[in-house]
Amino acid sequence: MVGTDTEPKFFKTLFDDLRQFFSDLFSGAFFKQIKKDFREIREFFLDKHREKQLEQMGRFRRSWYLTWWLIKILFFKLSSFRRILLILALIFIFTADNNGNANSGKNIFGALLFFFIILLELKDKLLARKELEAGRSIQQALAPEPNPSVPGWDIWLYTRPANDVGGDLIDYLKINGNRFGLAIGDVAGKGLPAALLMAKLQATIRAVVPDFPSLSKLTEKLNTIFYRDSLPNRFASMVYLEIKTDSNEIRFVNAGHFPPIVTGHGELTEMEKGAPALGIMPDTTFTEESFQLKTGDLFIVYSDGVTEARNEAGDFFGENGLRDLLPKIEGLTATQAGTKILEGVDNFIGEASATDDLSLIILKRLT
Repeated sequence: MVGTDTEPKFFKTLFDDLRQFFSDLFSGAFFKQIKKDFREIREFFLDKHREKQLEQMGRFRRSWYLTWWLIKILFFKLSSFRRILLILALIFIFTADNNGNANSGKNIFGALLFFFIILLELKDKLLARKELEAGRSIQQALAPEPNPSVPGWDIWLYTRPANDVGGDLIDYLKINGNRFGLAIGDVAGKGLPAALLMAKLQATIRAVVPDFPSLSKLTEKLNTIFYRDSLPNRFASMVYLEIKTDSNEIRFVNAGHFPPIVTGHGELTEMEKGAPALGIMPDTTFTEESFQLKTGDLFIVYSDGVTEARNEAGDFFGENGLRDLLPKIEGLTATQAGTKILEGVDNFIGEASATDDLSLIILKRLT
């Protein structure tokens, strides 16, 4: 990596960083970023028990306890070798000579040890990031087009992972000349473990769909495979649906997912909750449902990344937040409606970080 022609220029990068720093400092963005980063540190490192303890403390005591807990977590998260280096670095930096003066040579050596630890941690981070970026590239390659072309239908598909890779499934496949399948799923958890199980579920769906005209039997087969091959306490909610070019009917099965919503002509219809999610029980019966979509109506299926999106105060967007948006998307195309929902969620979140993967399928029946 070092010595390449594309290597950034040190002083130019430093100058650009300083210019951005002072710009953020005067605009207030710097303190917002510090606040956001510190909040993310707390959310990542502290469990609910410790957060509850902090809430019961006064400001001064809370500051001391929070600082000490974070130092302990930092210490124990390092490897044994790096913990010893950290202790040595602290000893060399804070010890003094016989005259009570800090020894500059020892301070420099301690600082170099700190720098070495940072380099090791950065190396680990960059290796992990490189692997995650490769995984994200594969996920994007497996993802369908956002607007599949199906005569008589306007379709919009969207998924956005909370991290580099996500555990949400969005898929589309042409089964035969007049039969088209779409799937939205949410594997429990997020990040790389959920993404791996999601990829397996996607491959399983594509492999078995052509052999099952019955959606209930199809989902039972998917459940059997997912239960057999998944890990303990891992499950996946899913809505699988099929449409045809010459019909207004949407056939679907709901396996533990949020019920689809239909909006249009001033009406709102919410489907019933489905059977348990995939992978919970080996022998589960699933029921196929159907809905006749009127011309211009929108059929919406979403993941919990929509309703469980949280703002900086910890409030959820909720089902009420989604329902408040629905009257505003009537008459829009599927893409416009989806974009409107995303804007509503993002405006609600504000500066807060995404807490879960977000996915949407929107269907609109054309004339």
